[in-house]
Amino acid sequence: MSKDFKKRVLVLHGYAQNGNLFSKRIAGLRKQAKDIDMVILDAPHILKAEDLFEDSEVNEDPGSALRGWWKFSDAAKTICVGMEETLLTLRDLLMEQRFDGVFGFSQGAGLACLLSAILERPESYPGFLIDNKPVHPPFEYCISAAGFKSRDLISDRILSEGFSTPTLHIVGRTDNIISPEYTKSILDVSRNKRVEEHDGGHYIPSKAPWRKFLVEYMRRGPEGDVASPSSATSETPTPTPSGAATPLGDGSATAAEAEEKEMAETAVSSAAAPAGSLTS
Repeated sequence: MSKDFKKRVLVLHGYAQNGNLFSKRIAGLRKQAKDIDMVILDAPHILKAEDLFEDSEVNEDPGSALRGWWKFSDAAKTICVGMEETLLTLRDLLMEQRFDGVFGFSQGAGLACLLSAILERPESYPGFLIDNKPVHPPFEYCISAAGFKSRDLISDRILSEGFSTPTLHIVGRTDNIISPEYTKSILDVSRNKRVEEHDGGHYIPSKAPWRKFLVEYMRRGPEGDVASPSSATSETPTPTPSGAATPLGDGSATAAEAEEKEMAETAVSSAAAPAGSLTS
């Protein structure tokens, strides 16, 4: 490490993104967080045409391909595949490196919460407890932006008991991808939570008060009593990208429908921007 960082944070991008693309999406936040080592990891699963939606283009180059932390093996989007490989990838990383916290967006936020729960109870998933020693201590905090609880069997089993890692949940009031019920699925199992809402949709708010808030939270953690950004600004909703998923209306969509729509919009948005490799 070429400089002294106050904190190291593992960053998990959303579905149909990759480390380099997401790094560009949060460039303003990263620029303001110069003393925080934000390690943005590439998801292990390269997405193919059948995994994407709308007019997304597939790039077979592993260095710029769109990726996901898990995929679905059925048209109804009820059977998740690939979670085991993802957790082993994270396990191997955590055996070699130490992180103070984890920051995830959308699908990456759901994974961040699951990983936080596993580190609290490493005996709950194979490989996270070696010779009776955990591979990594529990995170000081988790940041979940547009997060949800995945419907896969691993998440159901582990998160059904809840998790206690201090977690900041960022919720968009006009998010037409993650319905209120889907948001509630992760809030209900988060025992030590702080919820901050913004007026926008399915994205990480980037106005100055929000950047300042997130940087201070990553620096100081949940005990730092960081003032809410809502008192300083009101986010203007971002227009829905052309060809993106239709709104979920009153939020009554099923979890599978919400997860599919989340993938659709992130895929469309991602296809319009350059992609690349792992960034830290």
